[in-house]
Amino acid sequence: MGLPKNVLGSELEVCCSSPMTGFFRDGYCRTGMEDVGLHLVCAIMTDDFLKFSKAVGNDLSTAIPEYQFPGLEAGDQWCLCVTRWKEALEAGCAPQVRLLATHMSSIEFVSLEDLKAHAIDAMD
Repeated sequence: MGLPKNVLGSELEVCCSSPMTGFFRDGYCRTGMEDVGLHLVCAIMTDDFLKFSKAVGNDLSTAIPEYQFPGLEAGDQWCLCVTRWKEALEAGCAPQVRLLATHMSSIEFVSLEDLKAHAIDAMD
């Protein structure tokens, strides 16, 4: 079985392997029944977003070695929960996204137009 599709309709690309991301820690922003957080958006971390996420209860900048989580820095790419990205959008601090590595299911929660407005790989 092939990879799922991204929001542009082509095969989902790897988001990041250093640090290894994705709910399944395989580098892809893909999901399954176990992924209640829906880690669908390939986002590029910013200081503003990391501060926002910490303030709303999800500290992504602090390492958690027992979960093999290195802690994120500005510039890191990470499979972000789509609802957190939407919250950040509404708060005015949504990080940029890689559309080619963002799962097609994202557009069930946020508009493709909003994703494209924050894309580093926007395509017509």
